[in-house]
Amino acid sequence: MKIAVLPGDGIGTEIVAEAVKVLNVLDLKFEMEPALVGGAAYEAHGHPLPDSTLKLAKESDAVLFGAVGDWKYDKLDRPLRPEQAILGLRKNLGLFANFRPAICYEQLVGASSLKPELIAGLDILIIRELTGDIYFGQPRGRRTAVDGHFPGAEEAFDTMRYSRPEIERIARVAFEAARKRSKRVTSVDKANVLETFQFWKDVVTEVHKDYPDVELDHMYVDNAAMQLVKAPKKFDVVVTGNMFGDILSDEAAMLTGSIGMLPSASLNSSNQGLYEPSHGSAPDIAGKGVANPLATILSAAMMLRFSLNQPEAADRIESAVKDVLASGLRTGDIWSEGTKRVGTREMGDAVIAAITKKTITG
Repeated sequence: MKIAVLPGDGIGTEIVAEAVKVLNVLDLKFEMEPALVGGAAYEAHGHPLPDSTLKLAKESDAVLFGAVGDWKYDKLDRPLRPEQAILGLRKNLGLFANFRPAICYEQLVGASSLKPELIAGLDILIIRELTGDIYFGQPRGRRTAVDGHFPGAEEAFDTMRYSRPEIERIARVAFEAARKRSKRVTSVDKANVLETFQFWKDVVTEVHKDYPDVELDHMYVDNAAMQLVKAPKKFDVVVTGNMFGDILSDEAAMLTGSIGMLPSASLNSSNQGLYEPSHGSAPDIAGKGVANPLATILSAAMMLRFSLNQPEAADRIESAVKDVLASGLRTGDIWSEGTKRVGTREMGDAVIAAITKKTITG
């Protein structure tokens, strides 16, 4: 089992280090090879996704990814910005399906900004299409407007587009996932305004005919955003496009109390995947040892389950995280009165202790 380890920037190096520590205590043999990505790669190689890093990712069974980005790179040309690394990996590895589970752990119900009765027991799976939509659509750029409200003025434009195969494959992923859960899929679109998403809705409806055992409903994205904070437990599996999924999955993350708790997986048709926390590089706290590593550790568990075919090892990690939370240990983002605040390294050590059945001190 070969894993490309790409810590990236900011807190990425700190949280990935803890996930690697956790993987190393399992009774499994991994070949883990690190490489630079994002701003760190730009500093060393002049590009956020060097050929050597991309080659390693392609040759690996899975990629464990930290986070990329820093304010100091914001003035670079867009193709050289750290964030282009993740887009390049998605494109070159064909990672079209993003899984973002939003689970509210019993011990963290009080950390959510919503009332406990709204989020206790919350378990949503958001499936986001990753390779199409406005993020990749062409043409795009800047030009002088020849029509519209201000002809002759400078304007910028992006193209939203989806093909039938792109929609069909992500819809099937969602229906298959729902079969293993509560057999309910909500497809989120903006079909009342956008031709792209009327097409999306039509294709998802057609694919649904092959899954009569799964319930399907359609919801406009603005209503979905409202319902996520009004009645989040009504959702089971949510499937949507690249941009809407980007926004809604971050909203769902905060229902659980902290985005620092949410893992994610991005898979291709061969189940090769890229696994990363849902949060960013947080340069404001980088190097302080206070970042929450649990989303990255849980991402490693998803990696074991989806790409490395090690479900029992994944279960061990997830159970250990629950045990640590039950012991009262918290990083700052999930801390509350009556719990013990710990740093990044201490939280990683506690997960290892839980896996190896050593005492967790709370």
